Amino acid sequence: VLRCLGIPTRVITNFNSAHDKNLNLSIDKYIDVSGNNLHLSEDSVWNFHVWNESWFIRRDLGSFYDGWQVLDATPQEKSKGIYQCGPASIRAIKEGDVNLDYDSPFVFAAVNADCVTWIRYSKKRKERIYSDTRKIGKFISTKAVGTNSRVDVTADYKYPEVKEISFKISYSQYKNSLMDDRKILVTAV
Repeated sequence: VLRCLGIPTRVITNFNSAHDKNLNLSIDKYIDVSGNNLHLSEDSVWNFHVWNESWFIRRDLGSFYDGWQVLDATPQEKSKGIYQCGPASIRAIKEGDVNLDYDSPFVFAAVNADCVTWIRYSKKRKERIYSDTRKIGKFISTKAVGTNSRVDVTADYKYPEVKEISFKISYSQYKNSLMDDRKILVTAV
């Protein structure tokens, strides 16, 4: 419809798309001290999600936010009481301006949320044991003009990921450390 009105519009696909139900900008998973999933969060990660972008001048937000805007015709959450998403400026998404209207925090999380695992010791005590800052928002793509080629637009949505230093421990080491009431804290760098 927007193309019929002369507004430039394109389809965007985001792989490993976060669905941040509580808008805390992270996808949270809770486990007990035995490693069992507690199902306390409604957050999820979808294999992919598709939305549209349209080119707008944003007099309401200022010229800094002109350009491509996210519009999701299939929103899964209510925004201001109705099912809608956007128009969220991709410039705002890239810059982390999640305080703006038009679902900027939701779209930011879809492409850039951290996946965080928590151990829940009690209703009042939890501890972050793992954070993956690189899982979400992969190969954000659109179709090239005039061909069937894929154009990667990830850099329009987010800055390059920082390199992580990782290490591995076996599950038995992890489980034994919990049984011994020792703490493991894995921090993303």
